[in-house]
Amino acid sequence: MRKFLIPAMAAAAAALLIPLQAAIPATAATAASHDVLTISKVGGTNVKKNAILKAGLKSGSTATFLTSKNAGVTCKAVSFTDKVLSNPRKKGTAKEELTKQTFSKCSVHGIPDTTGVNSVKLNNLPYKSTISDSKGDPVSVSGTTATISLKSVLGSLTCQYHATTTKGSASNSSQTISFSNQPFKYKSGPSACPKSGHFTATFGPVKDTSVKGSPHVYVN
Repeated sequence: MRKFLIPAMAAAAAALLIPLQAAIPATAATAASHDVLTISKVGGTNVKKNAILKAGLKSGSTATFLTSKNAGVTCKAVSFTDKVLSNPRKKGTAKEELTKQTFSKCSVHGIPDTTGVNSVKLNNLPYKSTISDSKGDPVSVSGTTATISLKSVLGSLTCQYHATTTKGSASNSSQTISFSNQPFKYKSGPSACPKSGHFTATFGPVKDTSVKGSPHVYVN
């Protein structure tokens, strides 16, 4: 009987081992299924294609377009809307479209002969944008053109500016996207328009408004 006992024990051990081995790849696959963007937490539910992401300015902050160290435009209310075009598995780069951005409660300071702000707007939307889970969680927006209309002592002063790429970074600690001193070049307008400017703003928390409850968005 003993010579039959050993093969029987080996067969039983193999039967137990096969499901265990099968479980290992399944666990790895589950861990790898997280995409670049998820909702509610790092490693949460993947953000879906065509999801609509929205954010306003981080609480207590402003957006600035400075034409020099002590001159430019400040806006207290700015918001954006992005549409997710693709959200690949990490490590990777999610592709989006910036479909809307609004500026309000804006004021001007330090620009000669100006008394206020008529409007600040982005032209020729949508813009292509990306967010990557590589080091620093970099964000980029391509081909931004902004028109700033200022009130002046001689009437309206309408100035247009352009940036080939506007670069920022995401933060999971506050679910924000920040842009710091991003350069814009003068494109058109009267000679009185400042010839360059730098954009700074922090938006967040970024929310997925296509999901019930608009959960916060994280980068994996």
